[in-house]
Amino acid sequence: MEINIGEKLRSLRQKNNLTQKELADRCELSKGFISQLESNQTSPSLSTLEDILTTLGSSFHEFFSDEQGDNPVCRKEDVFVKESDDGVTIHWLIPNAQKKDMEPILVTLAPGAQVEPDLPHMGEEFGYVLAGAVTLVLGKQKHRVRKGDSFSYKPSVQHYLVNAGKTPAVVLWVSAPPNF
Repeated sequence: MEINIGEKLRSLRQKNNLTQKELADRCELSKGFISQLESNQTSPSLSTLEDILTTLGSSFHEFFSDEQGDNPVCRKEDVFVKESDDGVTIHWLIPNAQKKDMEPILVTLAPGAQVEPDLPHMGEEFGYVLAGAVTLVLGKQKHRVRKGDSFSYKPSVQHYLVNAGKTPAVVLWVSAPPNF
């Protein structure tokens, strides 16, 4: 991923309602240098960039964070779909979920299908059955979950879903942190 430093600096300066001259004066730089930075005609030293970011109320971490420019809306064309021969279709609903605190997927299970068993891990999982019914297997325990029901658990044992019914089942399933 390439970061357009000049564009990000311009955007941050404008959010702070500063002109190029005002920013330059506060950082003891020339207006021409700020203009060249914003048009990517020159690059700042790390210490100069740090001064500019401090003046703009930001930090290296915030400035270079992937999340800063994240669009909160994920379009259907951004969804990754994996269909398997065993009757399981998984839709990864948000791109780059591994960089987030949670990972939602939409799972469709054909009659008789089951997702791959998942080993114990840290975190929490939540699911909501949108259609059909599934059996939630948590270690040796089995729980029937029907349309409109939800489930939530700490995945401290092997766990998975099975569709033992005669119609397809659709489940919105969320793992925090990402684990799917």
